[in-house]
Amino acid sequence: MREGVRKGGRGAKAGIGYLADRVIDIAPRVPVRDLATLRKQFPGLGPEQLADKLIAGAANASSTVGAGVGAAAMLPVPPAMPAELAAEITGVAAIELKLIAELHEVYGRRPEGTLAQRSTAYLTAWTEERGVDVGKPSTLNAALGGQVKRELRQQIMKRMVRNLPNLMPFMVGAAVGAVMNRRDTKKLAARVREDLRKTQVPWDSLRELPPLEAPANALPPGEFPGQPRA
Repeated sequence: MREGVRKGGRGAKAGIGYLADRVIDIAPRVPVRDLATLRKQFPGLGPEQLADKLIAGAANASSTVGAGVGAAAMLPVPPAMPAELAAEITGVAAIELKLIAELHEVYGRRPEGTLAQRSTAYLTAWTEERGVDVGKPSTLNAALGGQVKRELRQQIMKRMVRNLPNLMPFMVGAAVGAVMNRRDTKKLAARVREDLRKTQVPWDSLRELPPLEAPANALPPGEFPGQPRA
């Protein structure tokens, strides 16, 4: 029995490691709307109203992912449940990474650097559940090299282990799975938003920023169900 537990633990760790690598791989592919695009899509809204809209949309999207997996878990023979769980975790991660990046746009705190450097910064913000410290060069200057990738992988694994009970709506049904994901996305957004408010740059004080470059291989909307198109 002990050997079985040990094997199960090793398998779980390997699975979480695989998911961490998957999150790192998809981060640069998440399509992000810049502030100009968001203001065109939501005319007449101020920063707080726009942030409210983005958070509500992301929470609805992550609840859609949770509902799908929760419903599958209630079937007599759940279909490919490990694959379903992996899809949920990476789907929610993509939704939340997009939200974090767009909240930084709304609050005038876009990190400088390349797409890869911003993706790394947003990944760090997601794992630590805080805003990007744009005044800290080490936060911004790291592209996904070997050492940085190893450190991020460890951080992502720690976060997944911490949140795993909230990301596994096994045997709880669609309604509970949806509620759990919606709650956790809103909690993450509140923490990031609180950080960003402390250093917010008003729109009329923002220097004109170039449009965000589109990822070369952007995730299609189907990769994270329920998320509106970028």
